[in-house]
Amino acid sequence: MATTADFIEYVCEQIHGIGFVRYKKMFGEYMVYVNEKPILLVCDNTVYVKKLDVIGEKMKDAEKGFPYSGAKEHYILDIDDADFAKEIICILEPVTSLPKPRKSKDKIPS
Repeated sequence: MATTADFIEYVCEQIHGIGFVRYKKMFGEYMVYVNEKPILLVCDNTVYVKKLDVIGEKMKDAEKGFPYSGAKEHYILDIDDADFAKEIICILEPVTSLPKPRKSKDKIPS
């Protein structure tokens, strides 16, 4: 089951006000960016965050799961608790790197 458009809009509404929030559809699911940094992975109407030490204590009681086949285990973020979700994102955003720019695939003239 893929993430619905309504759910991804709900996720963005819940975290509104913590910075510039946008999402991008990737392989039928979504990545949510905060200040251009990839923070949330949304798959099958479930919100995932990477298991990083900086949030380990706060997320110790959170469910864990695999967002897609072959992925590492992630924490499942309770997006219904907007204040807690924002708190986690505010911890993750400063330690998350901006994605590297993609190289263009210019054709070589023949």
